[in-house]
Amino acid sequence: MMGKIKVVIIDDSSLVRKVLTETIGSTNDMEVVGAAPNPYIGRDMIVKFKPDVLLLDIEMPKMDGLTFLEKLMTHYPMPVIVVSSLGENGGEVALRALELGALEVIKKPGASYAIKDMKEQLIDRIRIASKVKNFPKLKFDKNNLKKKNKAMIRTTNKVVAIGASTGGTIALTELLSKLPANIPPILIVQHMPEGFTNKFAERLNTICKFEVKEAQNGDYVISGRALIAPGNKHMTIKREGANYLIEINNGPLIFHQRPSVEVLFYSMAQFVGKNAVGAILTGMGKDGAKGILEMKKNGAYTIAQDEKSCIVFGMPKEAISLGGIDDILPLSDIPFAIMKYIEKNK
Repeated sequence: MMGKIKVVIIDDSSLVRKVLTETIGSTNDMEVVGAAPNPYIGRDMIVKFKPDVLLLDIEMPKMDGLTFLEKLMTHYPMPVIVVSSLGENGGEVALRALELGALEVIKKPGASYAIKDMKEQLIDRIRIASKVKNFPKLKFDKNNLKKKNKAMIRTTNKVVAIGASTGGTIALTELLSKLPANIPPILIVQHMPEGFTNKFAERLNTICKFEVKEAQNGDYVISGRALIAPGNKHMTIKREGANYLIEINNGPLIFHQRPSVEVLFYSMAQFVGKNAVGAILTGMGKDGAKGILEMKKNGAYTIAQDEKSCIVFGMPKEAISLGGIDDILPLSDIPFAIMKYIEKNK
């Protein structure tokens, strides 16, 4: 029998350390081997216990979590999940944590998520993170900003939908940055907390040849634009006459997620049908697998990221096993496959 997943917690709040320890201790397959109030003590615990996963707060005295994370991933890389309340600049901080090598950023319970929902997400993520062996970093080249194509882009009846979770920020950055300006509309669900998706969209907008923005209710789905579902909101597409529009709503969590890839993909199957392209990228769990199968049944072209290029081969694997995928491709090939299909089926 395999040993339990060993977890170290670094958080300056004794209450948070207690709650996280009790939550993790309630499972049969993981245990907290150390809980530290600051990175200095946490560093010693990491060396002593060699944990499988680190839960790290960001806003702490003596040494902030980002400084510690940078040092850790440089000298002792390991699976890190950031669990933080994150204030007004939470989106920027979350992106910085991902840039430095964190696998996930989870918001502490509050207005957005109940404690029960947060617990379910946390346990799932710890289990998956413990199996991750490589830690590619998210890179934004600020010196290579792309000029937007201001010319009128030819409309298309195709719509691309992409779903991603763990490792998705890295995958989406690579995929979208390789696409040309004259893209069909792209709709994206990336599992991220509220407030983080807007900053992610803003950063992508600086490197892509087309517009990238966080979706708003009533947005038109048009060529030359990628829309990212806002954190803690579901995004669906609907048809209104000759146009496609976006609907944003609360709704229940699906597979512990809001936004959910499943919700977007089912709406794509219903309203876009054979004019849809679906791609499911790196991520844990099953979110989007049944939805992309439904898209394929309705005539869509579907792609899954292959195991070798995934940080977590969960969502793609599930979609493949259900028979919902036309092509299984390395991440580097997906943007070209999308455009080749669009050109061939104008």
